[in-house]
Amino acid sequence: MNGNEFPKLLTIDWLREQYLKGELQPEEVIEKIINRANADSDMNIWITPPKLNNIQPYLDKLEYFDIESYPLWGIPFAIKDNIDVANLDTTAACPEFSYTPQEHATVVEKLIAAGAIPIGKTNLDQFATGLVGTRSPYGETYNALRPELISGGSSSGSAVAVARGQAVFALGTDTAGSGRVPAALNRLVGLKTSVGAWSTKGVVPACASIDCVTVFANNLKDAYSVDKIVRGMDEDNCWSREFSFPNKKLPEKICLPKGELIFYGPYKEEYRQAWEKTVTQLEQLNIPIEYIDYQMFLDAAAILYDGPYVAERWADIGTFVEDHPDATFPVTEKVLRSGATGYDAASLFNALHQLQSYKMKAHQLLKNAVLITPTAGGTWTRDQVRENPIRKNSDMGIYTNHCNLLDLCAIAVPSGDAALNTPFGITIFATSANESLVAGASQLFLSRVEQPLKTTYVAVCGLHMRGFPLEKQMLEFGARFVKEARTAEKYQFIKLDTEPAKPGLIKKKMNGKAIEIEIWEMPLSSLGGFATLISAPLGIGKVELEDGSEVPGFICEGYAVEEAEDITDLGSWRNLASFIK
Repeated sequence: MNGNEFPKLLTIDWLREQYLKGELQPEEVIEKIINRANADSDMNIWITPPKLNNIQPYLDKLEYFDIESYPLWGIPFAIKDNIDVANLDTTAACPEFSYTPQEHATVVEKLIAAGAIPIGKTNLDQFATGLVGTRSPYGETYNALRPELISGGSSSGSAVAVARGQAVFALGTDTAGSGRVPAALNRLVGLKTSVGAWSTKGVVPACASIDCVTVFANNLKDAYSVDKIVRGMDEDNCWSREFSFPNKKLPEKICLPKGELIFYGPYKEEYRQAWEKTVTQLEQLNIPIEYIDYQMFLDAAAILYDGPYVAERWADIGTFVEDHPDATFPVTEKVLRSGATGYDAASLFNALHQLQSYKMKAHQLLKNAVLITPTAGGTWTRDQVRENPIRKNSDMGIYTNHCNLLDLCAIAVPSGDAALNTPFGITIFATSANESLVAGASQLFLSRVEQPLKTTYVAVCGLHMRGFPLEKQMLEFGARFVKEARTAEKYQFIKLDTEPAKPGLIKKKMNGKAIEIEIWEMPLSSLGGFATLISAPLGIGKVELEDGSEVPGFICEGYAVEEAEDITDLGSWRNLASFIK
């Protein structure tokens, strides 16, 4: 296979197909990945970059594995450098903290057992404290699409490795959004399952009670393929919980934040427009939308950094910071030390009690529903973040920080670009008991974004209008209400002698009037099936609107007028209350 045939972005299905056809070998894939990593060395993606001597033992083991029996046979993956890989240093982006583990983290062990190949350790915001990707002594990780922009953190290197075609998928971690923000900024899928669904044994803690291991991938299928292998109770990990693999299921409603959302940075207007476009796309999913007061989620998020909860980060890493002066990145140490003083046990319990109240309210609100928000609060150049790193980092997390505190699962997915090569993404949240809703909603949304649904307008004038008995038929065929409208002044309106009573719209050469109608939008693929349910003398034809345009809609054959009642002067089926009862 020549270099031109090797895709820029890698997926599990493509690699397995090449392997099964004998057109590609894992050794060739690793060679290309090493070359790509070397070419991108100035992007600061890796702490321990892909090297053949580290990878060769895993390649050798594949000889004893049957590809049909190992779902990730020969699939290369990257690991954030706060997750242990046996015999490779774990640094958490702090050289003085570095140690060499003798065994794999549980998640890594499971992936290797499925045939996957660990290829190296990726850069991160030091001690997984940050959402910007600029807080590492190993260099600022460049954005995969626009190197002057931030890559997102803390799992910066893992996301960029996937987005630059140097791994099929990559492991990250997520405490406040680190497995989701880098996905949004690099046009990836970022899956964060429920707290405890993936073991955190062998992971350097940030806030141990809410830390999650996550995955970055180029598509939804790959993310859930990893989830299926990694998920499971780990009796050696005290934070582990039992959650079944989620089957896809659509939510009963979508919750969106009420009012105009806040965005930050030089692309805030472009982000706002991208969000508005996304809301329009969500409205076309034919799932009811409820606009909610978002303040509770903001209040819950504030507990993570603006209250005593931040002390958990200091509890996990404070001793090292105290014992190693000047070893910690300055902005990272400032964040960590904010949890060292100023809070007593009573303030912690007060915060925990308040958080429990928020959690109950959130789970009640999201019963059989999903919450959808932008993933990131904005983006900046790396130079701009350096000017005010803490404030801009905080702004990045406005829509992410609440998630783990409220025991929610989440998936970040792309939603077009806000500007040229400047991706915009959304996050879909559900309760830990409803991971299936995140899986179903994300699949539906991406299918519509990637393959926009072809639709047609349909004009209705009677029982299919909102509030009438056959409105449900419109919804069953995937239609959505667009607007109220009027026909051109060319129509006779009749009441047919049927049970139940129905209207008929007949176009006249003269002496016609305008009739009030509704315009709906229906998937083009549904129109044929919908039309077969319509009985003569009614049918689907062209209805002329008052602006002169024509749309498909209900019309009536002229012969029906002989046994019908003329109701043209009433102008609307809604005015016939006596016939509707």
